Amino acid sequence: MPGSRNFWLLILVLLVINYATVGLFASGREHSVTIPYSPTFLQEVTQNNVKAISSQGEAVSGELKKEIHYPKSDSEPAKNFETQIPTYANGDQLEQQLRQHNVEIAAEPINQGHGFFYNLILGFGPVILLVVLFVWLSRRASGGQMGALGSFGRSRARRVEGGETHVTFADVAGIDEAKAELTEVVDFLKNPEKYQRLGGRIPRGVLLSGAPGTGKTLLARAVAGEAGVPFFSLSASEFVEAIVGIGASRVRDLFRQAKEASPAIIFIDELDAIGRSRSAGTGPFSGGNDEREQTLNQILTEMDGFETTDAVIVLAATNRPEILDSALLRPGRFDRRVTVPPPDKAGRRKILDVHTRSLPLDDDVDLDRIAAISPGMVGADIANLANEAALLAARRRHEKVNEADFTDALEKIILGAPRGIVLSPTEKRRTAYHESGHAIVGMLTAGADPVRKVSIIPRTMSLGVTISSPDAERTNYDLDYLTARIRVALGGRVAEEVVYESISAGAESDIQQLTGIARQMVGRWGMSDAIGPIAVIPSDAQGPLLPGVSGVSESTQELIDREVRRIVDEAHRAVTQLLTEHRDKLDSLTERLLEKETLDQDEAYEAAGVPMPAAGEETTSAVI
Repeated sequence: MPGSRNFWLLILVLLVINYATVGLFASGREHSVTIPYSPTFLQEVTQNNVKAISSQGEAVSGELKKEIHYPKSDSEPAKNFETQIPTYANGDQLEQQLRQHNVEIAAEPINQGHGFFYNLILGFGPVILLVVLFVWLSRRASGGQMGALGSFGRSRARRVEGGETHVTFADVAGIDEAKAELTEVVDFLKNPEKYQRLGGRIPRGVLLSGAPGTGKTLLARAVAGEAGVPFFSLSASEFVEAIVGIGASRVRDLFRQAKEASPAIIFIDELDAIGRSRSAGTGPFSGGNDEREQTLNQILTEMDGFETTDAVIVLAATNRPEILDSALLRPGRFDRRVTVPPPDKAGRRKILDVHTRSLPLDDDVDLDRIAAISPGMVGADIANLANEAALLAARRRHEKVNEADFTDALEKIILGAPRGIVLSPTEKRRTAYHESGHAIVGMLTAGADPVRKVSIIPRTMSLGVTISSPDAERTNYDLDYLTARIRVALGGRVAEEVVYESISAGAESDIQQLTGIARQMVGRWGMSDAIGPIAVIPSDAQGPLLPGVSGVSESTQELIDREVRRIVDEAHRAVTQLLTEHRDKLDSLTERLLEKETLDQDEAYEAAGVPMPAAGEETTSAVI
């Protein structure tokens, strides 16, 4: 291949041979100097210094009796010379002048030496070199079967032998349900006769679906590691090229290799890159002969072509199973679907165990607490959290990773790194009132998440932050809880209105958050009497239709907007009344926050004069 040592060694040898050959033939020619026709050439003729000449068209070469040096030429002094006769020169007069000075006019070039072979090497040497390289590369690329393009049709899957895969189910935590469903796959790969003896057939394809970072790829590698079989891994986008038919050829080659290595696993990541529904578009958005569709058709054909004795299982991962073609999901192809959900608190605790087992942890590190304050994080997020905590500990020259390192790493991931800007006293006080407004509303609103931390240290994405986190997770959201979320998000904006009787742009993120919650309440969850239990906003999983296509009338859309406005206005009035009545608590918390800049849960509730909440079932939120 072009990157190997043998390839570059061959190139070097061919170049040396070509250079030496040209130099060998060129050595037969004596050195010459290029001179102008007038006045140098004519002067040399007049001075009887020209011995002989030979011309080819307007080009003249010749031999002098004594060496000359033309100052404007870089050549060394020489007897041989070359010049050009102008087209307007009188040839008869020049010939008469040459005869008068006894100049020999030759029919062939003087000192022609090895001219034929020299011209042959110069003219055809580079071409011959390129032909040799092309033939050699063609044979190396395709094994002498299909020429230079043969390698395009070969699979680019990375093959890992069974003994080389060190990832097992012990490295996968927090998704026990998904692991349990794949245990049968591992057992089949280890003991296929156990199932084949009774006529059973393992699912030919297993589709792993879930949010990014939940561990789908890790699960596939763990299946291969547990079974100890060859593992062919690639992304679906690696099948498709600009050349039509290459993707289908790569699919055929991949399945051929897997069957030869049977039992084996084929893992296709991001299957939706080639597995999108073929009937999802209309007009210019659809087509039956494009490269992606041909690749999909070949995958369908190959999966249908499995024999009952072929111990080959196709694992595929996707973040968007709803857009896959129905032919992929029918029985006989990807007939088993395994959903990999984000982990709950117990799952996050197990994932933390996996990613912190190589870290020296201080005694104050409470992994249960870290798992509780990191809801919504998936395996990849928790791995990043552990790594960021270790980096912070190293930067601070700690001997071990402590609790503060984990807390600061979590804030850095969620909110960004602290910024080195200095707020003016006026802006700092306004930010403190804004964050205190969020905190006071969170403390005094029934059903809201307990306040865990309040800070006015500027960060990448905000000037301050109020963090709320749960004692336990909630899997269902009732009307009271969602209303509380909207009120807490409004707390900062309303606090500015109550104290300064004006508003600022600092509530941008809060407004986006509360608007999204209100629209979901009205359009998806049926929490509006005016709309009723009707879904008028498509879920995220369904995705948008083509531009301009909507199943909701204009009057309904206007009604949705009015209901969203009503919910937000009611929450605004309630928050304004709450903060006006408890202005003393708002001022007290603000002064303490200006003094210390960051308050943890105990300090925040103490400064506000509000009793600590009992353990509940709330869910985490953060407002900035």
